[in-house]
Amino acid sequence: MLEEFKKFALRGNVVDLAIGVIIGAAFGRIVDSLVTDIIMPFIGALGGVDFSNYFIGLNSGVTATTLEAARAQGAVLAYGNFVTVAINFLIIAFVLFLVVKGINQLQKQKPAEEAAPAAKPEDVVLLGEIRDLLRQKSA
Repeated sequence: MLEEFKKFALRGNVVDLAIGVIIGAAFGRIVDSLVTDIIMPFIGALGGVDFSNYFIGLNSGVTATTLEAARAQGAVLAYGNFVTVAINFLIIAFVLFLVVKGINQLQKQKPAEEAAPAAKPEDVVLLGEIRDLLRQKSA
C-alpha cells in the first residue's frame, strides 16, 4: 500500500497540481491585495462610503455604529460586508478575465511569428519528384 501511494504521489500530474495550487494561492494573494489596497480605496473615495460598516442589528440591544462593536453587542445582519465581498469578487473576476485574455493574445501571436513553412526533408522532395516523373511517363 505504501508503494502504491508513493507511485501516486510522485506522478507528474500530482506534482503539477500541487505546484499549480501553490502558485494559485500566491496569485490569489496578489489579486486580493490589488483589490483591497488599490482598487477599493478609489471606489470608497468616489462614493465616500465604507460598505463594511452597513449592518442591521437583529436584537434591540445593538446600538453600535461599527460592525465590529455591533457584533460584540449581539447578532447582526452584515449586508455591507456582503456587498464589499461581492464587489471584490467582481473586480477579481474582471482582473482574472483580463489576465486570461492577455495570455490568449500572446498565444495567438506566437503561431503568427512561426508562420514560415518548414522546409521539407530532402528525401520527401526526391520522392515527390519521382512520383511526378512516373505520372508524366504514364500519361
